[in-house]
Amino acid sequence: MPEEIEKADKVGSVSADRYAQIVAELRKLVEETSRAQFTIGDYALEVEPMRGPGGSAPADDLFTVKDSLFRLAEDIGLSYAFVKEARWTASRWPAERRQSGVSFTVHKILAGISDERERFAAIVTPPEGKARWTADGARRRVGRQVENPVTPQEKVSAIHALAQDEEVAATVTGDLLRRPAVVAQVKPEDKVRVVAELTRDDEVAAAVAPEFLRRPAVVARVAPAEKVKVVEELTRDETVAAEVTTGLLRRPDVAARAMADDTARHQVNHAQVERGRQARENFEETSPVAPAIRQIDRTVEFLDLVTACHAFVAAAGRVVPGLRDRELGDDERVIVHENVARVRATLDWIETAVDTGQVDVDGELARLLQGE
Repeated sequence: MPEEIEKADKVGSVSADRYAQIVAELRKLVEETSRAQFTIGDYALEVEPMRGPGGSAPADDLFTVKDSLFRLAEDIGLSYAFVKEARWTASRWPAERRQSGVSFTVHKILAGISDERERFAAIVTPPEGKARWTADGARRRVGRQVENPVTPQEKVSAIHALAQDEEVAATVTGDLLRRPAVVAQVKPEDKVRVVAELTRDDEVAAAVAPEFLRRPAVVARVAPAEKVKVVEELTRDETVAAEVTTGLLRRPDVAARAMADDTARHQVNHAQVERGRQARENFEETSPVAPAIRQIDRTVEFLDLVTACHAFVAAAGRVVPGLRDRELGDDERVIVHENVARVRATLDWIETAVDTGQVDVDGELARLLQGE
C-alpha cells in the first residue's frame, strides 16, 4: 500500500482496502491521460513550433500561431486554452525528461521553473518526506497559491486571493476586527494605519476622538506639542475658548506660567481695562444717577492721581538714599535707566492729560509703558 494512503477503517464511503484499489487504478489512468496530454502538446508543437523572442513565422504561413492552434483545438474537440497550454508544457519537457508516474499537471506546474537544469532536477526530487509529487507540492515549489493551504502563510495568501474584491475585503476585515484575539495580534503600526483609514471620514473621526480623549492613559502618551494642537483646534469656538481659559486660570501654577508671557499678561490687562470701560459706558448710558456720580468720579480721579504721585515720590525718597556709596553693575544701570525713561514718559503723559484733558497715548509711549 502506498505511503500516503492513510490506514484507516474507511475513506469516505469505502473501506481502506477498496480506497487503495481505486487509487491504484486511477494512477494508471492518470499516467495514460498524461501521455495523451503530452501527445497533444507534441502534435501542437509540430503544427506550431515554439519561437524565440522576436521570432516570426515564414512569410508564406497562412495562419498566425493562435489561428493555427485554435483550428487544431476545434478539429479535435478541445479548448484553445488547453491546446495552447499542452503545447507549452511539452516544449518545456523533452520526451527523455518526462517522468513516468508524475502527472501532466505536475509537469505543467514545474514547467514554470525557468532554469532548465533546475527544472529537470526538480521533477525527480519530490518534496522532503513525500514519496511522489502532488499538485500542491509543485505549486509550493514554484511559489504559487496552493489549493489546500496548510501553513499560516499559505492561509494568509489564500485569504488575500479571495479578498481581492473590495467589497469582500471590507466584509472580511470588519468580521476580523470584531475578534479581540485577532486585534490583539495586530502590530501597533498596523493598528495606527487601520485607525487612520477608518477615521478619514470627518464624522467618524469626530465620534472617535472624544472616546480617546476620555482615556487618561491615551492622553498621557500624546506628545505635548500634539496636545497643544488638539487644544487649539478644540477651542476655535470663542465660547469654548473662554470657558476653558477661565478654568485653566483658576489653577495657580497655570496662571503663573501664563502671566510670565508678556503678550498674555498684556492681553489680560487690556481685557480688564476694556471690561471696566464697557461697564462704565453702560452705567453712564443706562443709570439715572450717572450725571451726579460723574462729578464725584472726577474728584476721585484727582485724588487717585495725587495719591499716586505722592506714593512715587515717597517711595523714591526711601529707596534712593540707600544707593549712597553703592556702585551698580552695567546691567543694573541699564534696567534703572529704562524704568526712569518710562517714569519720565508717564509724567509727561500726566501733565498733558491735566492741561488738555487728552489721555490718548501714541505708539512710542505705549511701547514704553508696556516695557517694550
